[in-house]
Amino acid sequence: MVASVLKTQSFIIFLILFFITIISSSSRLTVAYGYSELFGKYISPSSLGLKREKLSHLHFYLHDVLSGKNVTAIRVVDGKPSTNSSSQFIFGDVYVIDDPLTIEPDINSKTVGKAQGTYTVASQGELSLLMVTNFAFTAGKYNGSTLSVLGRNEVLSAVREIPIVGGSGVFRFARGYAQVRTQSINQARAIVEYNVFVFHYR
Repeated sequence: MVASVLKTQSFIIFLILFFITIISSSSRLTVAYGYSELFGKYISPSSLGLKREKLSHLHFYLHDVLSGKNVTAIRVVDGKPSTNSSSQFIFGDVYVIDDPLTIEPDINSKTVGKAQGTYTVASQGELSLLMVTNFAFTAGKYNGSTLSVLGRNEVLSAVREIPIVGGSGVFRFARGYAQVRTQSINQARAIVEYNVFVFHYR
C-alpha cells in the first residue's frame, strides 16, 4: 500500500517536472521567436505603397573623360608598374568617376543624369573593369532616382552585360542588366552606349 502511494506520488512529481520543463522550453522559444519577429518578418508589398512590377528600358550614352577640359574620371590608385609604356590602364588602377549621361552620343546633347562611382582595372590580361557605379538620373519621371551597377565590363568586347543590382526612388527593388557597347575610345575619352533593362515596382 505504502509502496503504491509512493509510486503514485513519484509519478505525479515526474509529470509536474515534465510539464514545467515543457512550459519553460516553450516560453524560451516564444521569446526567441518574438525577437526573430522584431528582427525580420514577411510583409505585403502593398504596405509600402508598391503596386505591380514592371519592366523598363532606358537608353543613354556615358562619357568618360580622362584628359583635357572637364575631366570626369580621375585615377586615385596606381596599379602595378607596367612594361608597356603606351598602356593607359594598368592592373590595379582605380578611377573615381562623375560621368555625364546623355540621350545622344554628342556630349553636348541633353543630359539625363550622371554615372558616379568607381571602376577598377581588374584583369592582368584583357582590359576588364570592375564597375561599382550609380546612375543618378536628373531628367523626366526618373529625376532623383538611381540604379546601382555592380559587375565586370570587358571594355574591348563588342557587346557586354553588366548586372543592375538595385535602385532607389522609382527604381526601388530594381533588378536587371545593362547591355553595353563602346561607341568610341581613345587615350582621352570613351563614349559608351547603354541599353538598360530593369524590373521595378510602379
